[in-house]
Amino acid sequence: MDQRSLSPQTLAAQGLGEADPATGALAPVISLSTNYEQQPDGSYPQGRTYTRADNPTSEHAERLLGALEGGACALFSSGMAAVTAVFQSLLPGDHVLVSRVLYWGVRKWLAEFALTWGLDVEFTDTTDLGAVAAVIRPGGTRLLWLETPANPMWEVTDLAAVCELAHAAGVRVAVDNTVATPVLTRPFEHGADLVVHSASKYLNGHGDVLAGAVLAARRDPLWERIRSWRRNAGAMPGPFEAWLLQRGMRTLFLRVHRASDTALAVATHLAGHPALAEVLYPGLPDHPGHQVAARQMTGGFGGMLSIRLAGGAAQAHAALREVRVFKRATSLGGVESLIEHRRGSEGPSSPVPDDLLRLSVGIEAPGDLIADLEAALDATASSPAPEAAGR
Repeated sequence: MDQRSLSPQTLAAQGLGEADPATGALAPVISLSTNYEQQPDGSYPQGRTYTRADNPTSEHAERLLGALEGGACALFSSGMAAVTAVFQSLLPGDHVLVSRVLYWGVRKWLAEFALTWGLDVEFTDTTDLGAVAAVIRPGGTRLLWLETPANPMWEVTDLAAVCELAHAAGVRVAVDNTVATPVLTRPFEHGADLVVHSASKYLNGHGDVLAGAVLAARRDPLWERIRSWRRNAGAMPGPFEAWLLQRGMRTLFLRVHRASDTALAVATHLAGHPALAEVLYPGLPDHPGHQVAARQMTGGFGGMLSIRLAGGAAQAHAALREVRVFKRATSLGGVESLIEHRRGSEGPSSPVPDDLLRLSVGIEAPGDLIADLEAALDATASSPAPEAAGR
């Protein structure tokens, strides 16, 4: 059967179904060599010269992720290396529009380095098409960067609509698809030009890899510039990290679907809880972006949600101390469930409300997770902590 006719789920489970040509092994071989033999005439028969540019193990992971997203793929040494490669491939003076709600690491890098790089960065509400249209500068705006659902408030942007709007003005659209993953959303199908991942999260799924990826709908000059930046900056992942990444992607569909189902169960159970001011999850019918999410997310609404405590920051810190099944840690997308006070992780300049806890739902039994949160909320309701506790 032609590989192109197979579903992404099958391609992921079989790791593209490629056996090692030398041994017939179904598990990919790790190529640790940093360099390759040059022929007497100066040629490299396989087109590889140095692993900072190319590596067979990385290439396998790239082909797999490229097949899942539907574009050309380049792996990076981290999610932030992938993100910054996109921005640093732009030119001084370029106007860039960025989602007002997005991963803190990206916001922090833009605040500290974008100006010195010569970029003109403007934040906007990408969920509001009118707001986006009002700030696009024809001939000047080069890139629109967005996340959906957007970390950690989980706002939802209509990808098809915003891409149509941006393209009409000649603006490229880059989508951070770390949270939705290609299991739930394939941004290229909605018109995106670039897709970016922190591959350390759901793609790997086991909390033991640092990696990132940029994918492109077309192999145009910007794409080649991004690849050149990776090579010249040395932002390539190691072969073992690439091998672990492709192994993690084999269970991607199972993990994302399980986490999505459980997150919906948790969010539904907590909605209306007296200890909570708000449950932020696009799978809830009263979420402002629910209708858009239901249209562009297939098979679930993701494993990420946030809760805002009615008792404010003091209760949020108190609840954080009481959990036993959820692990107090940053990051997301692993098999174990995590919880954190997001503003505490980001610092005093964070725009995240101080009463918010971010939850990354894993693949544990849903009842255990719900019981853990219920117990933590009950404990804080009966004995609230002082405002300064836990900071």
